[in-house]
Amino acid sequence: MLTLPAILTSGQALDARQGLTAQIALQTSVIIDASDLMQFDSSTLAVLLACRRQAVSAGKTFVVLGLPDKLAQLAGLYGVSELVSSKA
Repeated sequence: MLTLPAILTSGQALDARQGLTAQIALQTSVIIDASDLMQFDSSTLAVLLACRRQAVSAGKTFVVLGLPDKLAQLAGLYGVSELVSSKA
């Protein structure tokens, strides 16, 4: 399981994306734990979507657990909630 940090805003997005994508290559299925997220913005969605794209293109399952309600609402606002919702 891959864990998102407590803070993931535009300032941390590039580093987080690079770290996660490197780890995704080593996983057989991709489960991301977002329950520690306390401070985030729309760039968090961009990171999750990039991870999903990488996982799906490699034929791996992709699941996000513990998505904070406000981030789930933001995903709905952008029309991508089904791409980052939990599917355990």
